[in-house]
Amino acid sequence: MKARQRKRQRMVAQYAERRAALKAAGDWQGLDQLPRNSSKVRLKNRCQLTGRPKGYMRFFGISRVIFRDMALAGKIPGVRKASW
Repeated sequence: MKARQRKRQRMVAQYAERRAALKAAGDWQGLDQLPRNSSKVRLKNRCQLTGRPKGYMRFFGISRVIFRDMALAGKIPGVRKASW
C-alpha cells in the first residue's frame, strides 16, 4: 500500500499543471483522458513509517500508534506524557 501511495503522489505531481490548465479551460473530456490516479482526491493520508491509514496525525505525519511509541521513547522533541 505504501508503494501504491507513493506512485499516486508522483502521478499527482506529474500531471498537476496539465490538470489545472484543463480545468481552467473547462475541458472535461480532456480531464477524462488523464489517468485516474493523477487526481489529488485519490490521495489518502497514511503514516510515513507504517502506511497505516487510520489514526493519522497530520501535524507529525505518522499514526497515533507510532506517535505514542516515539513520544514515550523520547524521540519527538517537546512532547512528553501528561501527568497531573
